[in-house]
Amino acid sequence: MVKLSVIVPFYNVQQYAPDTLRSLRANARDDFEFILVDDCSKDETPDILARAERELPGAVVVRHEQNGGLATARNTGLDAARGEYLTFLDGDDWLAPGHYPRLLSAIEALGCDFVRTDHVQCTARARTVHRVPHGRRGVVLDPREAILPADRSTSVDYAYAWAGMYHRRLADAGLLHFTDGLRTAEDRPWIWRLHREAKSFAVVSQLGIFYRRGVASSLTQIGDVRQLDFIRAFDQVIRETAADKDADQLLPKAVRTYCAIISHHLGSIERFEPPVARTLKSLSAAALKRMPQRVLDEALDSMDVERATRLRRLRRRPVSAEAAA
Repeated sequence: MVKLSVIVPFYNVQQYAPDTLRSLRANARDDFEFILVDDCSKDETPDILARAERELPGAVVVRHEQNGGLATARNTGLDAARGEYLTFLDGDDWLAPGHYPRLLSAIEALGCDFVRTDHVQCTARARTVHRVPHGRRGVVLDPREAILPADRSTSVDYAYAWAGMYHRRLADAGLLHFTDGLRTAEDRPWIWRLHREAKSFAVVSQLGIFYRRGVASSLTQIGDVRQLDFIRAFDQVIRETAADKDADQLLPKAVRTYCAIISHHLGSIERFEPPVARTLKSLSAAALKRMPQRVLDEALDSMDVERATRLRRLRRRPVSAEAAA
């Protein structure tokens, strides 16, 4: 029986994949499997994965004929996974030795649906610890209660799918799959759904994931149209949260977060190609008009002057029928 399935998408990461795979070897166990999804890489990544399939215990390589993006690659891995527990890793990140066995012991001892962990962000030679924004550790809690308050960073803002471990019952309930085709912010609807619908979770103080930030091929570093998928992602968050039984309580958090992300992108709009920058403004203005307007008013009133002014100005911008759709 497979105890843990680790789903690892790879796309054009030949420079980093060997480090990732070495760290998986340092986490291997006879009852672990590693689902390595090659998302139609065009560099030497497929050759590296072919060697890993021979040399890494528990490795299974799945190849896409067309590039589908991170969300779709993770779904491919989920569909192939056989483990009682599941987790994710990105193909340019790495793990401390023994991290997965320790995390598995933690979630089994707690008996909850999922656990969330801290991580180390690595930018060039800098190392920064990032904590799950939730104070209570090692205690089983109701995930819904970790969504609020609206005006502070909470667990739904810590959206990294790889920073945790998940029981298979979540996959069987349809809570672990991602929205196919989302190229960025794919973790956002996913983490909101998980916190709204799962029954139990815990935060554990375990450092063992090293998140490589600033990779040139990462979409967070590329100012092209794929970055605008954050609008599709947050539209989904708003739509699904509006249908929740506690929508009145949860929507202010969802709307405020959406506004903060729009403001962030507008504040660094120079990194986008000019046509994409224009589309960003148009789609963002339309997104503001789609939000529940009373909740939006309250969200803007609660924000700092700079961000609120930027968003109010954008809100007044005329939008085309195509952008509003």
